[in-house]
Amino acid sequence: MESLNRMAVELVDEAIDFADELAIEVHELDNGAVVLDFGVEAVGGIEAGLLLTEIQTGGLSTVQIGMDEIEGVPFTHVETSTDHPALALLCAQKAGWELSAGDFEGLGSGPARALVAEEDEYARVGYRDASEFAVLAIESEELPGEAVAEHIADRCGVPVSSVFLPTFSTASVTGSVALAGRAGELAAFRLSELGYDPVELLTVTASAPVAPVAESDEMAMARTNDALAYGGQVHMSVDEGFDRFDEVPSTAREEFGRPFVDIFEDHEWDFYDLPVEMFAPAQVTVDVVGEGVEALGRTDEALLAESFGL
Repeated sequence: MESLNRMAVELVDEAIDFADELAIEVHELDNGAVVLDFGVEAVGGIEAGLLLTEIQTGGLSTVQIGMDEIEGVPFTHVETSTDHPALALLCAQKAGWELSAGDFEGLGSGPARALVAEEDEYARVGYRDASEFAVLAIESEELPGEAVAEHIADRCGVPVSSVFLPTFSTASVTGSVALAGRAGELAAFRLSELGYDPVELLTVTASAPVAPVAESDEMAMARTNDALAYGGQVHMSVDEGFDRFDEVPSTAREEFGRPFVDIFEDHEWDFYDLPVEMFAPAQVTVDVVGEGVEALGRTDEALLAESFGL
């Protein structure tokens, strides 16, 4: 299969070509790196969020928008589907790079992680990317500068002029869309952490509501996690059975039923202080090919309605 980063660069080129239509802004830094503002100072939007999700998954997913209901109220939902879950969701989309360079802080996702390949997922999947390009999507309240790009280039082993950084704020339409597109990734990651071989994941289709844009990144972080933990739905086709499928959905944790604003406040809004099992979709259907189907978990529309201010 072609390099994840090379496939992502093709989508980045598309974003650059249609920047005006996507309501994003493109900035070439003095050192040649390219920052794409998907929703920090730029407006962004639904189409920007959909394309960003494709970029984050290295071009190995289909992403589309749809309508569903929360407590009888029509609401925008994002649906993602992939036939390459291990690569698209774990080796690319997972937000696994805690980015810190000088005063800049951000959370990195996307295929540039596969050039470093230090996270456990890469050993489990048996994948490491090789590319002259690096594409890292950054979730941050500010746009990265030259020092950030140089840090990423050094870690990835590529020229700084080959670094592309799509960046978005959590509190943006783009951010709400891209984060809703992570329901499948959370299910795949949780399953991998429980000891299931991610290579046995055959297909993943997922849906989650797009959270209303909040007044701050902190509140947006709470709302977007509520959207996944209480509204995220995932269907997985897998090759082998497992006795811990019931631990994948968010209903398996003690905190189920509490809005994330309360959970984050208990942890002084330190995202990294929360146990990884906190982050999971609400409902998971597991289709073990040739054996049977398990339906696990449940959504909580009343909690979503409260979180979203409906």
